[in-house]
Amino acid sequence: MSRYLMGAGEIARRLGLSRQRVQQLSERDDWPDPYDELAMGRVWLIADIEAWITRQRSEIAAPDADFIRDPPAGPPASRTDGSAPPAAVPPRPANVRKPPT
Repeated sequence: MSRYLMGAGEIARRLGLSRQRVQQLSERDDWPDPYDELAMGRVWLIADIEAWITRQRSEIAAPDADFIRDPPAGPPASRTDGSAPPAAVPPRPANVRKPPT
């Protein structure tokens, strides 16, 4: 699981809602902007979602241990392509565009 990103399924599990309801919530003006849009759908930074939860849903604001993890000790693990993982969260794209249809 990503240490930085969440899709609708992970957000649904965190909030105890359906993915469909998360998609509805994501249309709200106060919902965080997506970090990116992939073939599987939009993804958000965990920090942005947790901040939204803190502001909107204080009764469930305690972070879920599954989503807040300390980085592993030791050198970074290598990826299957041999490249090293990013040292930090990459910057959010200035303008997230939807893929052409």
